Amino acid sequence: MTENIDVVVIGGGYAGVMAANRLTQRDDVTVTLINPRPVFVPRLRLHQLVGGSHDAVVDYREILADGIRLVVDNVTRIDAAGRGIELASGGTVGYDHLVYAAGSVGAEPRVPGAAEFAHPIATLEAAQRLRSVLDAAPATAEVTVVGGGPTGIETAAELGEQGRRVTLLCGGVLGPYLHPRARRTAAKRLARLGVTVLDGPDTKATAVTQHAVHLADGRELPSEVTIWTVGFGVPDLAARSGLSTDSAGRLLTDETLTSVDDERIVAAGDSAAPSDLPFRMSAYAAGCLGAHAADTVLNRIAGKRPAPIDLSFPAMCISLGRHAAVFQLAGKDDTAKRLYVSGSAGAKLKEISCRFSVKHLMKEASKPGSHTWPKGDHRRQLLQAKPGTASTTA
Repeated sequence: MTENIDVVVIGGGYAGVMAANRLTQRDDVTVTLINPRPVFVPRLRLHQLVGGSHDAVVDYREILADGIRLVVDNVTRIDAAGRGIELASGGTVGYDHLVYAAGSVGAEPRVPGAAEFAHPIATLEAAQRLRSVLDAAPATAEVTVVGGGPTGIETAAELGEQGRRVTLLCGGVLGPYLHPRARRTAAKRLARLGVTVLDGPDTKATAVTQHAVHLADGRELPSEVTIWTVGFGVPDLAARSGLSTDSAGRLLTDETLTSVDDERIVAAGDSAAPSDLPFRMSAYAAGCLGAHAADTVLNRIAGKRPAPIDLSFPAMCISLGRHAAVFQLAGKDDTAKRLYVSGSAGAKLKEISCRFSVKHLMKEASKPGSHTWPKGDHRRQLLQAKPGTASTTA
């Protein structure tokens, strides 16, 4: 009789769900998914939750394969030596293999007053609180969005489209990833929506008060609602558990996504740092890394040598309200090309991307092992140029 193999997945985001579904390819594998919420959060929709056009939740029954056990709890510690997971409720869950997909959170603001007076948006609960704050604020209230990256741009556009008086404070370049041509298109669209864009190094926020944001150049912007979209961090679970991490707290792995400390632990998504060269944080990368992490576990169970991760980035899409977007095409090295799609066509592509980020999970649930992604050799070149890179096998 074949002995049952217990695999635990920590984190129910894009990476964790993809990994859990893919692991069901073997009948002798029992999969447990541990997540602090009873619902899946498509984070690509959080700016829509703030704007009131989407609730940004999906029932796990729609995206998890039959037979996967869902445990709604917080993980407080990983006992690698004892192969156990300690839960906030006081219980423990044992494992034979572990997938660490703890995801990411908003970075802790270091600007004086930001933690007290600015509203983050990186989690479901934070976005829901911000939605309540905006609902209570007058329609004429000055709103400042701090951060010129995708989340800041999308949030500013969403609120500007509603007629809100929005200032987008970039603190640098608007949409740093975008090609200059696409950046100009995004700036024009934001202007049409009535969003005031302040960019350049002098526009960095230096302090936040209850009713204002102070800039590096000495200006003080009136702001009744300040939204903070600057940076992402990761949970400190791996570090608290005594596992090796990079400087940001991501779990250090080799190129197969295996922990450098323990071959029974693999990482996926935003909380993984393969060879100390983490991939760009994104739902797309999370899903691909989740699938590869599952493949690494399945290969180990089968006594096969896991393969190194191979992933290229074809595009980035930034919505500009409900009726426009910039769909930025990219090279396999994840650098923006001159080619992009904008306007209503871009909005359709953005919506397709958001829908497919969930449909890919649903397909993997019904047909485990089906998810594929584009490959490239750019990462191999990066590794060859990096001294002291971890080996490709644990």
